[in-house]
Amino acid sequence: MKDKLKWVKNKQLRVQGNKEQVVTLLEHFTVEQVDRVERFHRTYGKFEETPLRRLDALAADVGVDQICVKDESYRFGLNAFKVLGGVYALGQYLAKVLGKNIDELSFEELKLPEVKKRLGELTFISTTDGNHGRGVAWAARELGFKARIYMPAGSAEERLDNIKNEGAYAEITQMNYDDTVRYTSQLAEENGWIIVQDTMWEGYEEIPLWIMQGYTTLMKEVVQQLEEAPTHVFLQAGVGSFASAMVAFLQQYYKPDITFVLVEPHVANCYYESFKRGTEQSVNVGGAMQTIMAGLACGEPSPVAWNILKAYTKVSVSCAEDVAATGMRVLGNPLEMDPRIIAGESGAVPAGCFYAIMTDSNYQDLKEVLQINTTSRVLLVNTEGDTDVNNYRDIMWHGKYPTI
Repeated sequence: MKDKLKWVKNKQLRVQGNKEQVVTLLEHFTVEQVDRVERFHRTYGKFEETPLRRLDALAADVGVDQICVKDESYRFGLNAFKVLGGVYALGQYLAKVLGKNIDELSFEELKLPEVKKRLGELTFISTTDGNHGRGVAWAARELGFKARIYMPAGSAEERLDNIKNEGAYAEITQMNYDDTVRYTSQLAEENGWIIVQDTMWEGYEEIPLWIMQGYTTLMKEVVQQLEEAPTHVFLQAGVGSFASAMVAFLQQYYKPDITFVLVEPHVANCYYESFKRGTEQSVNVGGAMQTIMAGLACGEPSPVAWNILKAYTKVSVSCAEDVAATGMRVLGNPLEMDPRIIAGESGAVPAGCFYAIMTDSNYQDLKEVLQINTTSRVLLVNTEGDTDVNNYRDIMWHGKYPTI
């Protein structure tokens, strides 16, 4: 089926009407700033790097030089990367309340009874599909505070239970993701709770920026683990905070040009629709946004993310459900001596998208636009493991969402 991938070139690529604004945004993701973020993360006593997997047999099979996958299913034992953003944001918030620079503090220091006494009782609140909220709940519990987490309609019960198991109050609402964000914002204002969200709106910019900075530790690890710079990077786009943070750092770390590709589900393809319109302003999409790629079921681009991504992303790809399922099966059933990667739906969709481009003649034109060839070095990020075990098993064992 030809429209399992819909793609559009970015007409705004490096045509920066707001060039000064973009340069200012990049300053939040310099090598020096990312070093500081990593330093704080490493003050957590059980911190460990996640692995970078090389899929040499797959690379040879599809005709590229290299495929590397950063496997975030190992992050902090929480099966997803999102905790990096939540824990750094909480650390920054607490440092600000204490009147200190986070560079002067460690995660373990923030757990001290005398620090907790100074800070008092705090409640952190957030909207999540599962991974971000679990990370916020984990960080709040570790630091001795409360968390309240709200999930959009259709969220998996397993993900809800995982959040509750971190000691937080959690519930699934009857609203989509973006409306749930508005609801939690209202609750925070009414109750004096601290909202920890990775999307921005007017008057709420500081904490989302901290979250974005927190994500960069994973890419700092990647550039230390890689021998050569990637030529192509495929990144998941929900509200765009993760993708834009990765792009902003890589754009400054590597001087050679990198081709960045955004990947989204059809039902929540706000970046695809924004690039398709080709204007300075982004486009929102609405509706229920029910997709197995629950972590990407966001219909409203974050303003900061949009400004970065429209400047540096070459192509946006909107994907059918079976594209994510194919990615899960490709990563979970490796060729020859390639390592097995357990990837959830949102984690696997870039792999599924890349595989479709390389193996389906319907997308030969996209392959040519991206200039993927035998010299290409492709980087993917598995942002989550099997965070919904039942659905993972249905896809891997029972062939749910077959390749069409």
